[in-house]
Amino acid sequence: MLSYQHKLRAAAVQAEPVWLNADKTIGKAVSLIEQASKKGAKIVAFPEVFIPGYPWWICLGNLPWGHKFIVPYHENSLQLRDVRMAKLQEAAKRHSIAVIMGYSERDGASRYMSQVFIDADGTIVGNRRKLKPTSAERMIYGEGDGSDFFVHDFEFGRVGALNCWEHFQPLSKMAMYSLHEQIHVASWPSMLVDEPGAKQSSASVNASLTVTCSYALEGSCFVLCATQVYGKAAVDAFCDTEDKKHLFALGGGFARIFGPGGATLVDPLSHDEEGIVCADIDLAEILEAKASADPVGHYSRGDALSLLINRNGRAPVRLLDENDRLELPLRYFPRSAPTNGQTSIPLAETSEGSRAGEKP
Repeated sequence: MLSYQHKLRAAAVQAEPVWLNADKTIGKAVSLIEQASKKGAKIVAFPEVFIPGYPWWICLGNLPWGHKFIVPYHENSLQLRDVRMAKLQEAAKRHSIAVIMGYSERDGASRYMSQVFIDADGTIVGNRRKLKPTSAERMIYGEGDGSDFFVHDFEFGRVGALNCWEHFQPLSKMAMYSLHEQIHVASWPSMLVDEPGAKQSSASVNASLTVTCSYALEGSCFVLCATQVYGKAAVDAFCDTEDKKHLFALGGGFARIFGPGGATLVDPLSHDEEGIVCADIDLAEILEAKASADPVGHYSRGDALSLLINRNGRAPVRLLDENDRLELPLRYFPRSAPTNGQTSIPLAETSEGSRAGEKP
C-alpha cells in the first residue's frame, strides 16, 4: 500500500570521479556513502555514470582519436554481479542506507548508461538503462527499453530514476509520473558553466536545473539531483592539446534537492566544489501538492490523451526453458511485478566473485 506518512533525510552527491578508474571511484563512492549515512540520510543519489566517469572524449575529438579510450573505459565498466559492484552493496549494508548509483554497465562487448538501486541491506533491487543515449553518447552506449520505466518501494518510500536528458523527454516523464514516484533521482554529469553574456544552451547548468526543477513541480515529487564535477583531473585525462583544454570550463556541478512544489530545499555547493547536499523531507507534502493537480489522477484526461508504454524487453536472443516457455532475462521485469524492478540480487550472491572468465 502506497503510504505518504513518512519523514526522512535524503542526500545527493556532487563529486568528481577518478576518471577511467572503477576501483578508485568505488572507493570514493564508499566514502561518500558513509558521509551521507553519518548525516542521517536514508537514501543517497549519485551522478550519471559516476563509475568510471562520463566519457568526455566524445566531445573533444574525432572518432579515431577517441578509440584509445574505449578499451580502458569498457574494462572499468561494471556488471550487476561482479565483485566491484559487491563493494557498493557492502557499503550500503554497512551504513544502512539505500544507494542509487549511476554507472557504466557492461554487457558482453556493449555498455549502457545504468542506475542501480541498492537497498539498505545490500540487496540490488533494481537496475535501469538510459533509454536513449544523447548525441555523441551513442558512439559509446547502447539503448534501454520500456522495461526501464520502473519504481521500487523502499522501506521509506517509492523511488524512481532517470538520467540526464531523459528529463527533456515529456513522454518518459509521464511514464514515470504514472508509477506514483515519491522520490525521484535525477542523475547528471557535470555541465558547461555559463559564461557572462553567453547564450543559454540545452547543455547549460541553467537548462539542466530548469528541467530538473520542473520534474518535481510536474510530478509533485521530491527530486534528488546528483551531478559530477569537471576538474583538473578530467583535463589531464582527456585533453592533450590546448584547444581541447579551452572547450570546457572547470566545475559544472549543480546538485540540488527539490520539493514537490518546485522549491529548492538545500543551499547549493559551489559549481566546482565536491560534497553532499542533504534535506529533511516529508512525503505528506506530496499529497498537498497533488491536491490541486495530479497529472496521472484527478487532473488527467485519459479520454482525450493517453500514453502507451511497451514494457516488454527487446533482447536480441531469447531462450526457451525445458517446458518451452520463454525465459525472462535477468534485467527484465517479472510480469507479476508492476512496480518493482527485476529479480533482486542479494549481497551474498555477488560477493562470491565475478562470472567465470571475467575480470573482477
